[in-house]
Order: sequence, then structure tokens, then C-alpha cells
Amino acid sequence: MEYVMDTVSSDHALEPFLALLKANGKFILLGAPDKPLQLPSLSLIYENTSVVVLGLVGRKLIGGGMVGGIKETQEMIDFCAKHNIITDIEVIQLDNLNTAMKRLAEGDVKYLLIIDMANSLSS
Repeated sequence: MEYVMDTVSSDHALEPFLALLKANGKFILLGAPDKPLQLPSLSLIYENTSVVVLGLVGRKLIGGGMVGGIKETQEMIDFCAKHNIITDIEVIQLDNLNTAMKRLAEGDVKYLLIIDMANSLSS
């Protein structure tokens, strides 16, 4: 994958998500866990990956951003509604991830693919 946007705000393993990235892929951390970020050091070492200042982890860029609270989120939604800013997305279930990856490889994806984790894990 080219991008993984992690919005989970609780403590969780990053290694499975980093493994999804292709060379020069980007892991973008949007959630803010209570505990410090834990990088999978052994896999970084075994993959001959180095951690460098500026967040470059072996051809995988790790970045972060502040999402804001409810007030800021509502302001963003209001701004988008006022200016007719929309995005084209395709929502998929986790069960369809392999098919989605094949479609990506074949250039058959027209919109941003969003994995519906909540409904995928509850069913």
C-alpha cells in the first residue's frame, strides 16, 4: 500500500500496518495514544531499516497530525458544507481487502478506498 492512515487512539501494534506499506509508503498517525509510540525495533533491524531524524523509517515515512476535538471537527464539516467540498470514496469491508488490493494493482480503483473497520469487526 502507498498510505496507511492510523486513526486508532488506543495503544496498539504498529508492525502489522507498517508491513502493509510498499517501499516509500507513508504511515500517517492521526490518533493520539495515551502511551508513547512504540516502534517495532526488531523488525526494523532485521529488515535493515534505520530510524532517522525527520521520521524516515527505511523508505517508510511516519508522520503525525493533530485532529482536534469535537469543536474543530464540526468547524471543518461546516466549512466543507459551506464551500461544497466533497470527496469521492468507496467503502469496503475488511473481508474484501484482497480483492481491493488486486483492483489497486490493476488500476481499477477510481476513488479513495476506505476500510469500514467498525462494521468489519462487528460482523
